[in-house]
Amino acid sequence: MRIVCVTLAFVLGLLSQVECAQAQTSKDSARLKKLLERYPEADTNKDGELTVKEANAFVKQNAVNRRQQGGTPAKAPEGGEIHIYKKVGEIELPLYVFKPDQHKPQAKKPAIVFFFGGGWKAGNPSQFEHHCKHLASRGMVAITVEYRVSSRHAVKVEDCIEDAKSAMRWVRGNAQKLGVDPNRIASGGGSAGGHLAACTAVIDDFNAAADDLDVSAKPNAMVLFNPYMGNDAGTEKSDRTRGPANKTVPYTYASKEQPPCIMFFGTADRLLEGAELYQKKSEEAGNRSKIVTYNDQGHGFFNYGRSGNKYYKLTLAEADQFLVDLGWLPASSRPQK
Repeated sequence: MRIVCVTLAFVLGLLSQVECAQAQTSKDSARLKKLLERYPEADTNKDGELTVKEANAFVKQNAVNRRQQGGTPAKAPEGGEIHIYKKVGEIELPLYVFKPDQHKPQAKKPAIVFFFGGGWKAGNPSQFEHHCKHLASRGMVAITVEYRVSSRHAVKVEDCIEDAKSAMRWVRGNAQKLGVDPNRIASGGGSAGGHLAACTAVIDDFNAAADDLDVSAKPNAMVLFNPYMGNDAGTEKSDRTRGPANKTVPYTYASKEQPPCIMFFGTADRLLEGAELYQKKSEEAGNRSKIVTYNDQGHGFFNYGRSGNKYYKLTLAEADQFLVDLGWLPASSRPQK
């Protein structure tokens, strides 16, 4: 069955309007006529006339299809090579690869893999499109990943972690083809995506059955934008997980020999406290962990397009310098506008 991508607001609005016009058909209702013109498949008996009964059935079935098969597709970033890194049933999960100009497979460039935010419910890989383009211009292979979320695929947090780890393994497993140094792959992300990026580094569980576990999913560095790091089981809703919530919390797993990490937070972000606790525990274990804060900024402050891109530029410049300090990039330049 072909899934018609109608926005939920349009669907619900149309349904309400149609129910208020029980005696009408497309011959005497402009709204029903418009629906028939846009979606001729709604005319199930193919008589060229759309009834209220047919319209209601079409709208309701379309809503069911959206819930079952993923709803509105995630927005893809502009540019970048598209690769399918994983299939789950009929679902194909892509990632988008941005490469430096004149990039060659033998170059062995450092890479970064971004995961979008959205509370494990929504979001799309275009969130980090501009980050990828800047870092590609600086000499990295920068990647932004599509993963399953609850609003489109009815999944739990553990499934999101599985997808993130699958993406990391795909990048490392295809390092030669991508022109990537397999020992210089960073994970990155924002909010829930930052949580996933951290989970790839610190959690050994939640591996997809089809993954090659001989290929490590662990990054060599982490670049996290207001990530959820947690500090106890109560800070993450247990109904989002298949098991105990603390099993999916990075704070739980902070220990020695984990990759260097930089995190960006606004001081008004309620997630900052959990990140500070994670940082303390991680540093006590001997790891390099840094938090850069921005006064009075709330959650999501770093995103491209907010506040005239002020904090996008500031945080990206800090991330750039972090990668310079690791020896992954040459001396820093200003982020692209």
